[in-house]
Amino acid sequence: MTAYDLFLAPFADFGFMRRALVACLCLGLGSGPIGVFLMLRRMSLMGDAMSHAVLPGAAIGYLVAGSLSLTAMGLGGLIAGLSVALLSGAVSRMTVLQEDASFASFYLASLALGVLIVSLRGSNIDLLHVLFGTILAIDASALYLIGAITSLTLVILAFIYRPLVAECFDPGFLRAVGGRGPVYHVFFLLLVVLNLVASFQALGTLMAVGLMMLPAAIAQLWSRSLAVMMAIAAASAAASGYLGLIASYHLELASGPTIIMTAAILYGFSILFAPSGLARRFFPRPHLKG
Repeated sequence: MTAYDLFLAPFADFGFMRRALVACLCLGLGSGPIGVFLMLRRMSLMGDAMSHAVLPGAAIGYLVAGSLSLTAMGLGGLIAGLSVALLSGAVSRMTVLQEDASFASFYLASLALGVLIVSLRGSNIDLLHVLFGTILAIDASALYLIGAITSLTLVILAFIYRPLVAECFDPGFLRAVGGRGPVYHVFFLLLVVLNLVASFQALGTLMAVGLMMLPAAIAQLWSRSLAVMMAIAAASAAASGYLGLIASYHLELASGPTIIMTAAILYGFSILFAPSGLARRFFPRPHLKG
């Protein structure tokens, strides 16, 4: 088998592989930087909760469309995710519950409701598609939706970058200068939900957060500069998508889980060999002697 057959032929020969690759590249560009901010804000597990919160809307979109329409399911997931985010924030501000507890409560209810809706009106195959994604079944309309979400994410992130960074590292300063921290927090939650909806199209609700948090963790092990971390996260997410698709094609594995496992392998490699990894800690370089 030549290098062309191994690395390029699947995308040259099959349109569904090309669409899946473009989707992975778009997801990497949008979800990677968002994952870095989630990690810096200590909201990593909240991102996982939000990925499950989109399930009821996706299930209703599936029922309305009458098939696995990724566009209808994505729109329903967006509405459900935003509703859970806003309701959780409102409950945390009006009661004694912290925001993470509020998110956990709403996401558990949303996950149960979504699985119940799909199981009542669909088959087990439909439920598996919703939970684990159908990246090889992405059509042109779903690809346009993913591309639009990625573009919107990068534009909004460019506008709110500086206040978002200030809120991550010094929220007290942002409040002191009248920086409207809650407004930027809402915009950030919007970006999280949008990118989870885009990831849901490809990876399903159970693994939608995978290309968001694993690349962010990889980036933190390799760099301490925020801009470099965002670039590394986007690049590692895109590389995980490409290598995962190649592995799933040649080994005849499920594409979505293979992509996430590829990202996990890169994460394991980073734990060992990154500047902040174990190898540098247990085998430090000797100091130069004058």
